[in-house]
Amino acid sequence: MKTRFFDRLIDHGTLVIHYPDANTQLIGQGTPTAHIHLRDRRVLARLLSDPEMAFGEAYMDGDWWPGEGGLLALFELYFANVENFGSSRILDLARHALRGLREANSRLRARRNVKHHYDIDHDLFEKFLDADMQYSCAYFESADMDLEAAQQAKCRHIARKLCLQPGDRVLDIGCGWGGLALYLARHHEVHVTGLTLSDDQYEYACERAEREGLADRVHFAQQDYREHVGTQSGGYDAIVSVGMFEHVGRPQYQVFFDQVRRLLKPDGRSLIHTIGRSGPPIEAAQGWIEKYIFPGGYIPSLSEVAPCIEQTGMSLSDLEIWRLHYARTLDCWSRRFQNHRDAFRERLGERFCRMWEFYLLGCQATFRWGDLVVFHLQLARRNHIVPVTRDYLYKDLPQAPRRIQENEFECTG
Repeated sequence: MKTRFFDRLIDHGTLVIHYPDANTQLIGQGTPTAHIHLRDRRVLARLLSDPEMAFGEAYMDGDWWPGEGGLLALFELYFANVENFGSSRILDLARHALRGLREANSRLRARRNVKHHYDIDHDLFEKFLDADMQYSCAYFESADMDLEAAQQAKCRHIARKLCLQPGDRVLDIGCGWGGLALYLARHHEVHVTGLTLSDDQYEYACERAEREGLADRVHFAQQDYREHVGTQSGGYDAIVSVGMFEHVGRPQYQVFFDQVRRLLKPDGRSLIHTIGRSGPPIEAAQGWIEKYIFPGGYIPSLSEVAPCIEQTGMSLSDLEIWRLHYARTLDCWSRRFQNHRDAFRERLGERFCRMWEFYLLGCQATFRWGDLVVFHLQLARRNHIVPVTRDYLYKDLPQAPRRIQENEFECTG
């Protein structure tokens, strides 16, 4: 019987399979518990043929749906037994051979990858993101902070790490819809150049800079980071990149950090904010999410990034690891997406909505129970540029850090 396959996978918790004839089957025991409803028994064969890809695709097609606890309960059960879900050695070898091709993001391929995700539908992003349209991990300084406040806290924290002075020239690589660039210009009186490859992001950011009276200090360009030559004065005082490094691809890591160093002035500093992996590098491609959400992307381990920084001669002046902040951010995004799901279904279709909720909840689960974190890599051309303690980052906060509670995953806005 095909369900014996699940017997070998589930050592912790319980999977309840609901069949079309109203029969149910329990696999495992105890918590966590998750429910899966099958459209017909043949769905099992599809799921077992390639679990890594088929579970997401079959969910998009409506071949199965979750029961009590929803998708998040299924992801929790998966991560409770993740060590049992190893893919076949043959598939691992094949993916390893192809990974260089998939991540070899030429300028043309990089533009195509960006359009695949970021130019889907402006209203989609506007509805589930915060008012500033920040599409990266927020920074929840307190338990009662809502998404809007947490995204502003992220901008404030990053600005401090850049050690900005009025009149500084700043480069924002992967500027998105312009929120961070405009924040830096407004609050720190700096001049910012923002780079994006997205048509929608570029048009929106330019229009917003004009509307907010900041066009004289913020300039946006549709340009690949590898094509950017710098300022007329020869370099930038600070370079920031938030949520873009995940799209660079391993073959381009050294090119990226070499470009950061080249574009920085001798007393320049940089902050790279990227999703990272707390465990070792992986050999396989990301499967479902790489195919449907972020083609050409890769989440790095620290051991894959550090050697490239070392080769530039820049100083890694600070490394901060954000844990759980992205799980809470994604929880907020998921709830907002569901609030507008009916409108999205009418315009984009039911299959798209299933794909998007599988993406948001799957990522939330991986940050909550898996090995994904956020790296804050602070770099400096010279070792003395950045303060030698972290006091400058936290001196204005009202209270000391404390432990995160489990219920703080709940979205408050």
